[in-house]
Amino acid sequence: MKHFATLTATLTVVATSAFADGHATAMPFALDWKFEGPSAPYFAAIDNGHFAENGLAVEITAGSGSLDAIPKVATGAFPIGFADINSLVRFLDQNPGAPVIAAMMVYDKPPFAVIGRKSLGVEAPADLQGKVLGAPPPDGAWAQFPIFAAENDLDMGAITVEPVGFPTREPMLAEGNVAAITGFSFSSYLNLVRLGIDEGDISTLLMADYGLDLYGNAIIVNTEFAEANPDAVSGFLEAVAMGWKDAIADPAAVIPSLIERNPAADAALEQRRLELAINANVKTDYVTENGMGMIDPERMASALEQIKMVYEFQNAPDAALYFTDAYLPEGGFALD
Repeated sequence: MKHFATLTATLTVVATSAFADGHATAMPFALDWKFEGPSAPYFAAIDNGHFAENGLAVEITAGSGSLDAIPKVATGAFPIGFADINSLVRFLDQNPGAPVIAAMMVYDKPPFAVIGRKSLGVEAPADLQGKVLGAPPPDGAWAQFPIFAAENDLDMGAITVEPVGFPTREPMLAEGNVAAITGFSFSSYLNLVRLGIDEGDISTLLMADYGLDLYGNAIIVNTEFAEANPDAVSGFLEAVAMGWKDAIADPAAVIPSLIERNPAADAALEQRRLELAINANVKTDYVTENGMGMIDPERMASALEQIKMVYEFQNAPDAALYFTDAYLPEGGFALD
């Protein structure tokens, strides 16, 4: 397990709410990625006082991929983070007993996707055979690609995989150096649009629409911290849900909280990115009916079976090791 690198002050945002008693619980929060549209609800939870109402002083740190927060939280460098639960499953299999677990599902439908260009011959999974696929090694979508390939009877040997960096991923596709890339649907799609690619030329193959039962990113917690501070964890999750509720009610209203922390961002583009995440990944039919944060045990069991297709477990998989609802209210959080 690696220790997180010290990040510059520009990537850290501290809640400035003052507490009369001066005893706010510090909750540094490790995000999975840069400050983009889907992170606006967390900043809104700061600015709208949701964390403060739960006695929390929260600082948010950017990440470098959906696996990034797992070792940060497992080592105790951060008490809480945001990460891909499928990568957490593998991490805990390889590091049994590590003090980290998912406590709130956020991306009920994962944004894992293959994004291609129709002009380069990619419109369906089978089109990837004989093509070059750009994939960042730490990418959560790339981690699930072998399952996507197996579910769609793709010959992995017929796909040339080019390891690429996150900053060069979309530019390489825009320039035609690769025919497709792995990534989060809402991020890569809009990054290509920003690079001038016509939206009609972009094909987005959302893995959840092609056989994957997997969940996506969840709030993860250090179990030692959570056991010592259960109310703080429950309060944090409640504040996060309230931030998402604010974003769903009025996406435009939470974007200024994001732009304050990332002034270089395009507000209109990031609002659209947030709306894509809300509609495709967060406010699903299941969440509308069952509340935000929960998981369906049958679907989780199916997801673990899919992980088995491409990953050899060292220990018997057990959903109870990877997710707990102990810090959630019964029935999850209503978003309406």
